[in-house]
Amino acid sequence: MASPTPPTTASNVTFPYPPHHSFPPFYTLQPNQTTLTRQLALWSQLLLSYSSYHHTFKMSLSSPPPLFNNARIHRSLSPLDIRRLLDFMASSDGESRVEWISKDRSTVWIWWRSPAEWAEAIATWVDETGQKGVVLTIYELRESEAVEKQEWVGMDEDMLRRCLDVLVKKGRAQVFGQADGSGVKFF
Repeated sequence: MASPTPPTTASNVTFPYPPHHSFPPFYTLQPNQTTLTRQLALWSQLLLSYSSYHHTFKMSLSSPPPLFNNARIHRSLSPLDIRRLLDFMASSDGESRVEWISKDRSTVWIWWRSPAEWAEAIATWVDETGQKGVVLTIYELRESEAVEKQEWVGMDEDMLRRCLDVLVKKGRAQVFGQADGSGVKFF
C-alpha cells in the first residue's frame, strides 16, 4: 500500500494527503460519467478530510484552500472544476456536504459533519459538562474557553444556529433572541 503523499505547501505540513493527490489525471475532471462520479467522490472526501483537519467551516471560490494545487507535480484543479465539485457536493449525490451561502454562489459552508451530527456533538458536550437547564450565549458556544477543545469552536454563527435548530426541533434546546448575545437553553 502506498504511503500518503507529502503536503504541497508549508502551511499544511502535517495534513496526510492520499496517494491520488499526486496522480496528475486527478486534476482533470474525466468525461466518462462513472469515472467522473468516482473522481468527484474522491475530491469530496479529500475536501471534507482537509476541512476537518484544519477546522475549516467556510470556503470562498476566490481563495480556495491549497489542497486543490499540487506544486510538486505542477497540477491544480481549475476554478471551473472546483465549482463543479462544490455543485456535486451540494447535491444529494454529494450528500449535501456543502451549502452555497452567497447569492452569487461564491462561498460555501463545508459540512464535514452534518447538522444532525454537530447537534449530537453539542448535546453530548452539554450532557458531559452539566449544562442542561443552563442558558449559554451563542458566543459562549462558539468562542469561550469552555468549548476551546471542541471541534465546533469558531464555527460560523449562522451555521451553528442551523445545528441548534436540530436540537430545537427535537425539543432538546430553545434559542432566545436573534443577535450574537442571544441565549440557548438545553433540556
